[in-house]
Amino acid sequence: MPQLQPEPLDPILVINAYAQGIFPMADELGKISWYAPDPRAILEHHNLHLSHSLKTTIRKRRYQIRTDSAFEQVMRLCGAREDTWINEEFIKTYTYLHQKGFAHSVEAWEGSQLVGGLYGVTLGGAFMGESMFSLATDASKVCLVALVDHLQAHGYILHDTQFITPHLATLGVTEIPRTDYEKRLQAALKLRCTW
Repeated sequence: MPQLQPEPLDPILVINAYAQGIFPMADELGKISWYAPDPRAILEHHNLHLSHSLKTTIRKRRYQIRTDSAFEQVMRLCGAREDTWINEEFIKTYTYLHQKGFAHSVEAWEGSQLVGGLYGVTLGGAFMGESMFSLATDASKVCLVALVDHLQAHGYILHDTQFITPHLATLGVTEIPRTDYEKRLQAALKLRCTW
């Protein structure tokens, strides 16, 4: 079977798609498809669930939390799994969006080692979470807690997680109808939140 070449991801197209509630993912051959799930998964910040063990990890300050200090590395580690949509084309495009202030990472460091992180796209008052990874206990969850604190402090009103997974459900992610999501997205896009 011939190997398909990855399709180019135009950064302007990507941003315009997010503004309409649509996002891209690639299959194992690099073919890009566009998604607008119904229902849509979101994290209501007041619903964020912190387990007892996660609270303990945070209290012990095991990890140093940073933002935007290793964006491309976070993307690569998020994509370093058998089943992933994060190929070189995505890394190139989203790193460009990061350089332009549209994409951000939150990272957990243990000394000089990056052990957890997440990244996503921001538009107005919306954060669209893309992926997370963890190489140490609770590292990505600690990043999520730090992200929620950051988003709340800066006035963000929509935290999109796209799809729900059993893991995200344990953290408080829920689903809403796409029509509700679109209304909330339009309200969020009117804001001028800074990262």
